[in-house]
Amino acid sequence: MPVNLSIKNAPDDVVARLKDRATRNHRSLQGELMAIIEEAVTLPPKRPLTLEEYRARIQALGLNAVDESAAIIRADRDARGQR
Repeated sequence: MPVNLSIKNAPDDVVARLKDRATRNHRSLQGELMAIIEEAVTLPPKRPLTLEEYRARIQALGLNAVDESAAIIRADRDARGQR
């Protein structure tokens, strides 16, 4: 049997962000809250990522921060030297 739930004293800013999220997802506030609750109870519990998992995620994004940042710093230093 369905149960009615209520949230008391929700801060205005949180409610505004939830309404914005509901609008972006083409849902009512009630529908958005139900989607959030369903997702929370169906996802597996979170555990910390391993170093290998972090590396795999970064590689999947195509990021190479060390090389990119070094190139940016080198270019900035070279530009300063030419002034």
